[in-house]
Amino acid sequence: MKRIITLCAALFMTAGLVSAQEESTSLVSGGSWTTATTPALKVSEFFFNNWATAGNSQLDATATFFGNYKYTHPRYVWDNIADLAYGYAWQDLDDSPDMPFFETRRKSNDKIDLTSALSWNAYKGWGASLTANLKTQFGKGYEYKGVGANQIETVISDFFAPAYLTTALSFEYKRTDWSVSLSFLTGKTTFVYNDSLIAAGRNYGVIQDKAKFDRNDPSTFKHAYFALGSYVKAMYLKKDILPNLDLYARAELFYDYAKPKNMAWGDKMESDSQYKPVGEETFESLNAYGWLKKRAFETDLDFELKLDYRLSNHISVNFATNLKWDTDFTGMGKWGHWQVYQMAGLQIFFNWKTGK
Repeated sequence: MKRIITLCAALFMTAGLVSAQEESTSLVSGGSWTTATTPALKVSEFFFNNWATAGNSQLDATATFFGNYKYTHPRYVWDNIADLAYGYAWQDLDDSPDMPFFETRRKSNDKIDLTSALSWNAYKGWGASLTANLKTQFGKGYEYKGVGANQIETVISDFFAPAYLTTALSFEYKRTDWSVSLSFLTGKTTFVYNDSLIAAGRNYGVIQDKAKFDRNDPSTFKHAYFALGSYVKAMYLKKDILPNLDLYARAELFYDYAKPKNMAWGDKMESDSQYKPVGEETFESLNAYGWLKKRAFETDLDFELKLDYRLSNHISVNFATNLKWDTDFTGMGKWGHWQVYQMAGLQIFFNWKTGK
């Protein structure tokens, strides 16, 4: 089953990518392809040796890929986006001759984000769209405790653990630089294909059957959970908002209609809930929330912002941040359900464009 899902993920964008490459500059049945492919490598390095103010030498390398493959027809638009990233950071913790130069290697970025959207324009920017989006990661993610020889690493995520497949039929309002989509019938399937994570309680919202679940017997595990809910997505992409400065912003909200039942507000004790809050919040304090605050607490948020300033045709300075709220994430430390990612650096990139 895992191989089948992996194959589906690999083929998710194939039709769009292949067609875009083969017919990127030609008219096809009244429409045309426009493609933009941007692979990039970001590298940063710090070196300290006998430095009075001290510091740890470090090397960071991240490879990214962004591809936009759009087929424009007088009646509809088929848009395919691939947003990929993977990076590692190596750090020298001390000057011990018995240890290698870089004692630690930790992942600094890991993202697979594939989107395919078919949109129809109905009236003055209003229309409908059918969208499929897949999010997951390439490799294992770890939580680290301690340093040096006393460091303990624990796997908290992996490829397709979790993965999120969202499909939506939406009402859409689209302008040149921005768009807003609203769907009241959205399917969001969460996958966790790592038995050790499920046994450890990191199921990312894949609800287990309490009558059958045995953490020592993987045959009792459920690896997928389907949620039906509402979905709102807003996007803004502006090239040259200032000379050589590009801005990309995305916000997604998803609400699972079954979430109040799954969280069992007031019906179960805290220890019985599969959505046990983490951090300073307690189940008792959450029960004191009003209706609107409870709904906001249950809603998943995914916000992303990117700024790119082009210094030349192949060098740019960039900033990116990604903010997520998800009550299905068990959390680490005081952040609880919040997930925060931020990056700033210099990148070398190449950009191949075709079409009009």
